[in-house]
Amino acid sequence: MRQLMIQAPQGKGARVLDIAALYNPSNISRLEARRDEQGWELIILYVSNDQVGPLIEDLGVLDDLHITLQPTGVLPMSPPASRVPEQIRDVSPRSPMEVWLNGLQSIGSWKGFMGYALAAAIVVWVALFTNTIFLLVAAMLIAPFAGPAMNAALATAAGDKTLLGRSLLRYFVSLAFLILATAALSVILQQKTPTTTMVSISQLSSVAVLLPLIAGAAGALNLVQAENSSLVSGTAVGLLIAASLAPPAGVIGMAAALGRWDMAFNGAFTLLLQLLGINLAGSLVFRAYGVSPSGSRYQRGTSLVFYLSLAITTVCLALLLAYQFSSSPALQRSTRAQRAVEVVQQVIEENDAARLVETNMRFTRPSHLSQETLLGVIYVQRSEDTALSDEEISASLVEAIQQRLLAEGFDVAPVLDITVFEPPPTPEP
Repeated sequence: MRQLMIQAPQGKGARVLDIAALYNPSNISRLEARRDEQGWELIILYVSNDQVGPLIEDLGVLDDLHITLQPTGVLPMSPPASRVPEQIRDVSPRSPMEVWLNGLQSIGSWKGFMGYALAAAIVVWVALFTNTIFLLVAAMLIAPFAGPAMNAALATAAGDKTLLGRSLLRYFVSLAFLILATAALSVILQQKTPTTTMVSISQLSSVAVLLPLIAGAAGALNLVQAENSSLVSGTAVGLLIAASLAPPAGVIGMAAALGRWDMAFNGAFTLLLQLLGINLAGSLVFRAYGVSPSGSRYQRGTSLVFYLSLAITTVCLALLLAYQFSSSPALQRSTRAQRAVEVVQQVIEENDAARLVETNMRFTRPSHLSQETLLGVIYVQRSEDTALSDEEISASLVEAIQQRLLAEGFDVAPVLDITVFEPPPTPEP
């Protein structure tokens, strides 16, 4: 529940209580107060989370009210003791008005915001340069991208062009700052080649859009849920959003410094895909929970801005996905590599001369090559009843796998290294 402190001119307190009675308030207090040598009344009451907005809207018919909203949950209780569990069990979502006001309040100062962006840039660079995953997680924890991301989605749902503009400005300034900082670090510290983590992040899968959609929906759900009913902390949700944005932004800067424009392009495509997916999913969740341009006391925006923003986001996301699926394997390397593993398994299962031990397929594209190269490192064990030599087994498998990959539509140059193991000795009885 939420606490409301309402200052009303003398004589209007009764009207305030009449309006508040429609929303089942708890533990009401009515006190006399003085302000500017005039008589005032101070009314303190508690209402459920979802009733905050409607109550404030109805109180808007009274002039000269001063309302203070306590933005944290409280547990008002009253006798008898047997009813206390029912009284404090309030798991209703936050009022749309409270969600919108919290979004306005979370803008914060530019100095602190850019300080966190710089810290995140340094940690991202170190993590990518040293292939240290736990440092990449640490960078996601301090990256300040969750706030602007959720505020942009909130502004889209509310049709608030002012909040949307401020959120997008912080969005792109912080991302550009991270990209420039990582590029500068690569130049200053004389990085020469991309790391394996950079290569891995730059390789998209065909389901890459699912991460920003989930991140946007989870972020919006976390903001609309009451504190005591939210099963996931805000830090965890912020980490999920930062995981969508910080790594590809770091890859863009480092790859640009190395002149690897193919990797930089993939990182930019990933980043744009994440931005649009987070905004689309987040704004739809906010809209489903009642955030809209309407509001008599606090006008949030216009329906035109909402529909226009949502349409632009949807169309741009659809165009990106269409381009991704038409650019194979450039923007689907991760998925195509996994599909290649399945092809290898099928070919070896059909071959009686060997059995599969392990396979690793990945795309590699050194800067001096213009063709996509699929590198495969495969380990097999020769069958006990085969008369073929190791070289013959390896050659036959290479030919069969290459033909199957080409037949499956892999427009690549498959380079395969097959190692043949001898079968283990039969144990003596």
